[in-house]
Amino acid sequence: VHSVTDVREVFRSWQEGTVIRSWLLDLAVNALDEDEHLDKLKGYAEDSGEGRWTVEAAIDHAVPLPAITASLFARFASRQDDSPQMKMIAALRNQFGGHAVEKH
Repeated sequence: VHSVTDVREVFRSWQEGTVIRSWLLDLAVNALDEDEHLDKLKGYAEDSGEGRWTVEAAIDHAVPLPAITASLFARFASRQDDSPQMKMIAALRNQFGGHAVEKH
């Protein structure tokens, strides 16, 4: 098993000449340029309530919403111990929507 030692440069390499190119990838590289290891961020996604009422309405009307439900539960999971994955999600939310981030 190999581990990636320079995540920022791997992401940067994907920006050029691969089919993986995307706006979110560009934002991830921006976030890593600002804080290479995301050490300043907590992997915490705030819950504004919109996801909750959407899931509640879906339940009331028997409408499946697996992506939104999973997203809401991911927010709950983000409130547990920090993880690199949740730090990147927090960084991306801040990059694309200006969502507040919690810092160490």
